[in-house]
Amino acid sequence: MELSSSLKLSSPLSPSIVNNLQGSSSSYKVKFSNNTSLPKPFLQLDDRGQRLRDQHASHSSVYLRSFRKRVIAKSEGSQGWDIGRFIKTLYFFNGPPSPLKFVSSVFERLTNGPTTEEPLNEMETSGIILVAGATGGVGRRVVDILRSRGLPVKALVRNEEKARKMLGPDIDLIVADITKENTLVPEKFKGVTKVINAVSVIVGPKEGDTPERQKYNQGVRFFEPEIKGDSPELVEYIGMKNLINAVKNGVGLENGKLLFGVGDNTFKDLPWGALDDVVMGGVSESNFIVDLTGGENGGPTGIFKGNVSTTNNGGFTSVRTKNFPEAEDLSAYDGLELRLKGDGLRYKLIVRTSQDWDTVGYTASFDTSPGQWQSVRLPFSSLRPVFRARTKSDAPPFNPASIISLQLMFSKFEYDGKLNPTFKEGPFELPLSTIRAYIQDPVTPRFVHVGSAGVTRPERPGLDLTKQPPAVRLNKELDFILTYKLKGEDLIRESGIPYAIVRPCALTEEPAGADLIFDQGDNITGKVSRDEVARICIAALESPHALNKTFEVKSTVPFSEPFTVDPENPPPEKDYNEYFKNLKDGITGKEALEQSTVSV
Repeated sequence: MELSSSLKLSSPLSPSIVNNLQGSSSSYKVKFSNNTSLPKPFLQLDDRGQRLRDQHASHSSVYLRSFRKRVIAKSEGSQGWDIGRFIKTLYFFNGPPSPLKFVSSVFERLTNGPTTEEPLNEMETSGIILVAGATGGVGRRVVDILRSRGLPVKALVRNEEKARKMLGPDIDLIVADITKENTLVPEKFKGVTKVINAVSVIVGPKEGDTPERQKYNQGVRFFEPEIKGDSPELVEYIGMKNLINAVKNGVGLENGKLLFGVGDNTFKDLPWGALDDVVMGGVSESNFIVDLTGGENGGPTGIFKGNVSTTNNGGFTSVRTKNFPEAEDLSAYDGLELRLKGDGLRYKLIVRTSQDWDTVGYTASFDTSPGQWQSVRLPFSSLRPVFRARTKSDAPPFNPASIISLQLMFSKFEYDGKLNPTFKEGPFELPLSTIRAYIQDPVTPRFVHVGSAGVTRPERPGLDLTKQPPAVRLNKELDFILTYKLKGEDLIRESGIPYAIVRPCALTEEPAGADLIFDQGDNITGKVSRDEVARICIAALESPHALNKTFEVKSTVPFSEPFTVDPENPPPEKDYNEYFKNLKDGITGKEALEQSTVSV
């Protein structure tokens, strides 16, 4: 019988508690009457679930004898039970209670079974797409398209009244300002796993505009522009930094999230403690140590090791972390990956989402190859709810947003009466270098950013500025707008978030449907519909070909020709993936800046 409780061994009992439990010098003899019922874990069961025997018969005596650092329980016909180690296990996970209450609560739990569990939270709605800058020309179109497709969306806006008037009264809003970090409260972003960022510094005519921004919508080339409101540095750079920090946990990192082990030249440890079959009278023992040179490349690694025995009808060892101070939100990821050196045995990983110590654990078994370092991926979808080696079909679905603790186990028992086919008694050792949350392949962009063509051109040597768009010519006069847009792009690239950066040429109010040109290297000029850009951004979220790509886009229709669509005969829907397939990695237009040299 396998106990799936939240216990561990690591920290010794305080001397005062040991003395109070053991007595300073005398020994104790505790007798049980014929009517005394002993803890259920001591009623050992065979593999078919049948009761074998009552280890503590009602007529027997149990002697608690105090030794130096250990208390041993003895009964007729069984090997001694190490009560001291049992108490240490409980103490490690539950803290220092008063001795009398401690013993009372332990025996009450064991006698009556697990306490009533607090209901686990149902899995929260996830997969929400956040549209930042949702009241802008591109942003509001993105919101409309997403909602028309029935996708869950939140709009990040500064002005609630304006947003509801523009987007409708039932739109789910996050009212915040990316230039003010304190307004980006983490709870507001719960469930957000993808982002389309259409925030941009406001540029308008110096002489003013109509309420409908008719001058602006004609294009910058038709008026003398100036920055309206916050500066490019504040919006495009500092604002970008704030937004990335606000959404990073929710959207996830391409290389995953490290929970334990080696990463970025550091070693992230966890408070592991042993939870062995001593909690049911067994004698198996295990621990978890860190070997600073035992890793795959001579670096540090953790090692789960011990000795497993079926004596006293035991048969499992495990190590478990203390409950995390704050629940780990791994809703952006698809599972946990373990990097380990196998020994040919089958182990279990148990993930808990409750603070209680004896509750359902979401469990997956995994096999290992002897003598080989390997990566084992355990999808969250493969975790089954298990309580004391029994599947709980009525348990709530696993919630990756509320992970409280982790546990590794080597056990004779599998699930529901089945046995571990690789189990053998004796010593075992499992080096474990990392536990990391991962995103399932193929990875697609989680953060799509609407930038601007021309961001690398103001400082490009040998460029004829007279042939460039106004924003390039007036970069300095517009408070270095393109310079800070490029700096904002770099923050995205450095964040580790799976991304795509769309750089439209001059934006128009024309309908989508014209033929398009996608290019890289920041060289093209032209125009493109805002509606088209909105559709490109949404398509990029689902395309692995758009992953970590930066590209410019324009229509094949020249400025001099307006583009219209016949409502009775609209153009066919584009397969934007065909455009994404031709994009290449690592091309941003910065290459021309980095390769240029200055003559001396």
